[in-house]
Amino acid sequence: NFYNLYPSMVNDELTERLSNYVGLPPEYMLYFVGSDTVHEVICRSYMAPGNSILILGPSYDNFRLTAESTGVKLNFFEMTDDFEFIPEDFEAAIDAITPSFVYICSPNNPTGHLHPIDYVEHLLNKYPETMFLLDEAYYEFAKKSVCSLTKTHENIVVTRTMSKAWALANFRFGYVISNPVNIEHMAKIRNPKNINSFTQEAVCGALSDTEYMWAYVDEVNRAKDFFYEELKKRSDKVTVYFGYANALLLKFPSAELKDAMYHYLDDHKIMVRPLKQSAKLEKCFRVSIGTTEQMKRVLACMDEFWAKN
Repeated sequence: NFYNLYPSMVNDELTERLSNYVGLPPEYMLYFVGSDTVHEVICRSYMAPGNSILILGPSYDNFRLTAESTGVKLNFFEMTDDFEFIPEDFEAAIDAITPSFVYICSPNNPTGHLHPIDYVEHLLNKYPETMFLLDEAYYEFAKKSVCSLTKTHENIVVTRTMSKAWALANFRFGYVISNPVNIEHMAKIRNPKNINSFTQEAVCGALSDTEYMWAYVDEVNRAKDFFYEELKKRSDKVTVYFGYANALLLKFPSAELKDAMYHYLDDHKIMVRPLKQSAKLEKCFRVSIGTTEQMKRVLACMDEFWAKN
């Protein structure tokens, strides 16, 4: 009779394991079907038609789509052409727009930029009437979080996923961390029976063996360092930007060369992420990091392309 029953809507084991992992009491978090669903609930909770919101970009474009569906007025602040974040310019944009909501992906997708907790706290204090969403989908690779700020500030929500470092993308599991006041508000419109039993068991299993995940993260970070240093040696052919996620952003001298490299890699069964959410990314694509051996293969394939072009 298992399949004709709804999944558990209050999984105490999952909640306890998640609380222990995050380091905050259970009342500071809610779990959902993936972080995209978390974003949908956050947008429904804190946005209304006509509201002005600000997205720090270039960034994860699905949030833009989710926010846009609520009828808000979208505003974008983008990093420089070399993907440098300038705090003074960002705050000048906030002052000019006075948004009710700001979205920041940290580590950023696709640039990898990480915002220090001190700076995020500065923003929360300077703009107490603005709600800030810090998307920490790639938190594990940076090992730095701002979730402790939820204990002292009500104008921050932090979202995470188990699709990246935990490798559970197909199970669809994400969660939000925030002040209990915000959690209680979001819980009113959350559908608690959407997380199926297989996902709940998988998450409990993963959270029971965090050492395995951290070992994988360390392996990826070592491979990232290797790939980054090797590409730096090829700076006459490509510009590589160091980032704190499990990917690196590459910029080519022209969009034509970028497209040619993209198709060459694809022909050799190496898939990289094309980026179209900003004109600043026209010459760029993002390379996800695997093992060192895998990155050696990617590098060898890129060298083959350059030798022929």
